[in-house]
Amino acid sequence: MQIPISILILTKNEERDLPGCLESIRWSDDIHLYDSYSEDSTVGIAQKFGAKITQRSFDNWSAHQNWGLANIPFKYEWVFYIDADERVHASLIESIGQAINNPSQAFDAYRIQRRDFFMGAWLKHVQTTPYYIRLFRPQKIRYERLVNPVTIVDGSIGQLTGYLDHFPFSKGVGHWLDRHNSYSTFEAQQIYDNQINNETFNILKAFTAKNFQSRRYHQKELFYRLPARPLIKFFILYFLKRGFLDGKPGFTYAVLQSIYEYTIILKVDELKNRELHA
Repeated sequence: MQIPISILILTKNEERDLPGCLESIRWSDDIHLYDSYSEDSTVGIAQKFGAKITQRSFDNWSAHQNWGLANIPFKYEWVFYIDADERVHASLIESIGQAINNPSQAFDAYRIQRRDFFMGAWLKHVQTTPYYIRLFRPQKIRYERLVNPVTIVDGSIGQLTGYLDHFPFSKGVGHWLDRHNSYSTFEAQQIYDNQINNETFNILKAFTAKNFQSRRYHQKELFYRLPARPLIKFFILYFLKRGFLDGKPGFTYAVLQSIYEYTIILKVDELKNRELHA
């Protein structure tokens, strides 16, 4: 079954995960690999699957994604965004097809539930949020923030049934730590820049904004203003979100996320000290 949707995959050295991702999206005849000059066989694998290749040097997440949406020549009105370590579940394929073929639904983007897997188990409870906007009309989308970008939709948002399966530890815990070390550098810079530029923040919108993405943006900014953030994150993930029900994988994941938060704090302090002694 072919579905008239274009696919966007962001890659950098993804030869291990990419084949499984491509197998899960064979239902599209317009697959675009948006590659940051991979040094392994990523591009060759994509070409064998018939994917179109666009390459650009990575600068930061929002700038990179916004450039891709504006410049890649998608064949169809709708774009589905997926990472190489993700797989489209069969239930989601059916839901996607129904969504774009139903003219009565006047949505410009759709949220999709993502299932993260670790140690062979679905992290059903310990995820910060399981919903992400991945199906959209590209002209209605823009991204903000240097890393873990917030998706801003100029229009209405629906929600699909079915799952997008995510395997963030497919290359091992070491790779996850390396990647999040890089993420923490961007996060620290974003927090520092917001503080320097007095970025507008509204605590009420963190709880009352009707738009999900707007609410998430202000919640993220509120979270970065809290003391003892690593401990708070562990408490939220493990106890409030009931990560303990995910067993050892849930505990380990909550600890890793807490370490990630502490790394961000250290790097923000480093930026402030650097500026102070400049």
